[in-house]
Amino acid sequence: MIHVVHHPDYVTPAPVRSTYRWNKNGLIRDLLLDKGDAVAWHRAETTPTAWLEAVHDEDYVAEVLRADVPKEKERRIGFPVTEAVASRAAIVPHGTWLAACLALEHGFAANTAGGSHHALANTGAGFCVFNDLAVAAARLIDERRVARVLVVDCDVHQGDGTAALLAGRPEIATYSIHAEKNFPVRKARSTIDVPLPDKVGDEVYLGTLEATLVPLLDEFRPELILYQAGVDPFDGDRLGRLSLTLDGLARRERLVAGLAIARGLPLASTVGGGYGEDALAIAERHVAAILTLGQTFAAAGDAGLRVGALNAR
Repeated sequence: MIHVVHHPDYVTPAPVRSTYRWNKNGLIRDLLLDKGDAVAWHRAETTPTAWLEAVHDEDYVAEVLRADVPKEKERRIGFPVTEAVASRAAIVPHGTWLAACLALEHGFAANTAGGSHHALANTGAGFCVFNDLAVAAARLIDERRVARVLVVDCDVHQGDGTAALLAGRPEIATYSIHAEKNFPVRKARSTIDVPLPDKVGDEVYLGTLEATLVPLLDEFRPELILYQAGVDPFDGDRLGRLSLTLDGLARRERLVAGLAIARGLPLASTVGGGYGEDALAIAERHVAAILTLGQTFAAAGDAGLRVGALNAR
């Protein structure tokens, strides 16, 4: 059973002047619905304003919730913040937090949206309005559900907003492996950044991921991983500069899940980036990530490995 968080407002009509594929979240939902009883569904709720204000500036939070975001900020985001977009933005962080809570109970859970890692304190950017990863990580620590959270970001773009918003919080670490020459031009400083040259393929990518992530896991000793499982490192992605195959993406999910399982760590995934003209193909790649992660954790459970409850440390 794979625990999946969703909300109807994740599927939002596209605002005018937007190149973001707004229908992909609906396609992700539909593809997962086809899995029947293999998926347990959970409904996200509107994120409390105080949670948003814990990482974002109060004035920016108010601008979004009123759907009154200045044009210069909308340009950075990449689309107008309509009432529907604002409603969606206010729900997604709760969905990531809920997925994390479910992962603490079951080992793995997924949000069918989220991974909005470019959103900064006082503005959104790069198709991201509120930074659900930062909001969820901060809230989990504030609630004392866990003592240490690691954000693992495998999107093709650096998680600059997450790194900036969570800097100075020793109980939260950030890891980003990304295409060095891709957006954003001005990078932030994660706990660990792994910039890659263009056209890196499966073997180099996976070897580098393992070699750089394992030491951080063993040194920081997180109690939960928030995983930004962007599929835009795929070779055919419109906004990617790397060259992973579909098999490489699947191997990435098994590697990240395996590292978590070996350490008894719960993992919650978010959708992250995936871009191109074929929205169904993009949604299929996102669903493959969720299913591969879930199946890897399920196989570990069948083998008797203890995942989903925190280790006594």
